[in-house]
Amino acid sequence: MARHPEYQYLDLLEHLLEKGDRRIDRTGVGTLSSFGAMMRFDLSDGTFPVFTTKRVFWKTAVKEMLWFLTGQTNIQSLLRENVRIWTDWPLDKYRKATGEEISQEDFEARILSDDAFALKWGDLGPVYGKQWRRWVDAQGNEHDQIATVIETLKKNPASRRILFHGWNVGELDRMALPPCHMVYQFHTSRTGDDKLRLSMLCFQRSGDGILGVPFNQIGAAALLSMIAQQVDMVPGELIWMGGDAHLYLNHIEAARTQLSREPRPFPKLRLLRRPDSIDGYTIDDFEVTGYDPHPAIEAPVAV
Repeated sequence: MARHPEYQYLDLLEHLLEKGDRRIDRTGVGTLSSFGAMMRFDLSDGTFPVFTTKRVFWKTAVKEMLWFLTGQTNIQSLLRENVRIWTDWPLDKYRKATGEEISQEDFEARILSDDAFALKWGDLGPVYGKQWRRWVDAQGNEHDQIATVIETLKKNPASRRILFHGWNVGELDRMALPPCHMVYQFHTSRTGDDKLRLSMLCFQRSGDGILGVPFNQIGAAALLSMIAQQVDMVPGELIWMGGDAHLYLNHIEAARTQLSREPRPFPKLRLLRRPDSIDGYTIDDFEVTGYDPHPAIEAPVAV
């Protein structure tokens, strides 16, 4: 019997626990770090690689990916979708700037109710979506990298230049957080029935083993599924590559708990409709069936 593909992830966690290099990181929490990792997941039969050894909130991950695709950089629209994963950074900035010890709940309520406040304090700078959809070159021209990927897949699917990335050197200092998952590259191959199969590689320069990697992988799988549908191809492989993969020192017990559990079958994904463009998807278009994970594991975010 084939080994469950989730073991690729569990092997990474085990490697970090046993052989990770202990180091102090930007957040001050400290990590066990390893350089260079890879996982491969076959999506061709509708598999949606959401890890099962703990509950991962796939809807939140897909909503984040849909938000990236809008090109927006303000947390107000995320909060309207009940996604709170980006609040920590603007909240930290607000507290330091004003000295006000506002709670996260109150800060989010102000972002939602006060557009002027949201404009001033809810923006994350030119993060992911800005670079993906509105990269500005030295002449001031905007480049929609996602649109270019889709157009190239339709016109020249064998190209080795079908990729987009978010590491805009000139704007890094204005971002709340530089992109972790930073390069996405696409590759097509023939299937038995002469349809094209679309595979995607996601390179993540910095991967938080417990919180970030399981989450970002779901967003990547959703993106691959949407783009494949838009260009009349079938999803192939999702390949995740990590640069600095790490385990925060306050996540060690969470990792041990997860390693004690047996993976269960991955769920299946079906897109319920085909929008006119990549901009037309909503969370309601994603039907995920058969997700029966082990219970969630609490772990703090390092800011």
